[in-house]
Amino acid sequence: MAHAKHEEGNKGELDPCSHFLIVAYGIQGHLNPARTLARRLARIGGCKATLSIQLCGYRRMFPSLKNSSEISDGVISYIPFSDGKDDGSWPKDTEQRIQSHKATFKSLSAIVNDFASRGRPITSMMCTISMPVVFEVAREHKIPLAVYWIQPATTLATYYHYFHGYDELIHAHSTEPTYEVSFPGLYPLKICDMPTFFTETTPNELSITIMQALQELFQQIDQERPMVLVNTFTALESIALEAIKPYMDIIDVGPAVPPLGALHGQQQDEKDYMEWLDMQLENSVVYLSFGSMITYTKRQLEEILEGLGECGRPYLWMVRKEGCMEVVDFDLQVVEGGKGMVVEWCDQLQVLFHPSLGCFVTHCGWNSTLEAIVAGVPMVAVPSWSDQPLNAHLVEKEWSVGVRAVRDAEGVLTQKELVRCVELVMGDSEKAMKVKEKANNLKTKAHDVLVTSGPLEISLRGFINRIQDQKGHVSI
Repeated sequence: MAHAKHEEGNKGELDPCSHFLIVAYGIQGHLNPARTLARRLARIGGCKATLSIQLCGYRRMFPSLKNSSEISDGVISYIPFSDGKDDGSWPKDTEQRIQSHKATFKSLSAIVNDFASRGRPITSMMCTISMPVVFEVAREHKIPLAVYWIQPATTLATYYHYFHGYDELIHAHSTEPTYEVSFPGLYPLKICDMPTFFTETTPNELSITIMQALQELFQQIDQERPMVLVNTFTALESIALEAIKPYMDIIDVGPAVPPLGALHGQQQDEKDYMEWLDMQLENSVVYLSFGSMITYTKRQLEEILEGLGECGRPYLWMVRKEGCMEVVDFDLQVVEGGKGMVVEWCDQLQVLFHPSLGCFVTHCGWNSTLEAIVAGVPMVAVPSWSDQPLNAHLVEKEWSVGVRAVRDAEGVLTQKELVRCVELVMGDSEKAMKVKEKANNLKTKAHDVLVTSGPLEISLRGFINRIQDQKGHVSI
């Protein structure tokens, strides 16, 4: 592995014994914000940070390693834990979930004990949302714990109220997509804009596992009142942050956007997409990516390619091979005239910041949404599951930095709808001009947080002080 260059800028020494263990799932949606937070903590006054992810994710990050030992990139350390499912699969039933829970507890406890034996004791633990087992480990070792909520504050408030009396109302109207629910302190939300887990009629094992973990997480938040770090910032979600404050101790620490060129869990595609982008006109390229978990049907691939052809704009489309494995007779290729490029992987942040980018057609995962906001790129939101519909609602209705595409009855983004949405944000209409203006304004607000580091450092120092107070240290 090529070690990342050491980042400088430590200011104001804190307790040199502060050592944070951030525990996350080894998937991009959890890994990216967890790593970014760990690196920010490690740059504050002598603190140390270690990121622990599932063994299967660790092996993808560091494929050249022969063992599963701790490794450092010069800023933070990485160490894997085993959840008993080291092949990367999810537990399929209750018994497997119990066994995975036990394996995770045992593995994380061993990590905590090992650090203590080496003179580097863990002084605080954090977990990314649906990992309530970390509460048990922290309790067992008497270590202060914080929850890192890696989705919007609006989603945090929505889940909280779902598990505190609103579930029956939502279930009663689950087949009415336009029915509005008013949560305390929030603007009304339609059923179709809520997390998909709320209204699934036949949830699969993954959905069941996630919802059970989230319910347990909120029960523990109620009982133990840990600090909750939220991957957002005040200028973006002031209403939602205020709405959730009466129920939990929160600190906004976002946007958790990694620096350009940061390590990624994938290898760069052989095609030189950056050189291709350099040849395109400013604000002309349509970039498409639907995340690391989406799979395509043959019809969906055809509709997208035909839509891109009809748009006539240059495009860069990131499509993983794994997402097309069932489409054995479909050949993804560059369309005539050299208008487009299809890659298996790309550095998304680097692409979004390229001056040729005109819009981002996205599944609206929170990481991708935040990256587009920081880059000031208008979005075409094509949500699928989890928090993505709510993120799409925020993009279109609350921030007006994009439009939401409507899938057909089969759940397909059609050629016609893709063309309509791309033109709405990239054309010369009054609507397009307003979207671009709003996107640029929100980019400025995000940069006010990121570039100066002031608000972020104040938030993180406040968090560190509270942790030190819990451990009996003197606050700065």
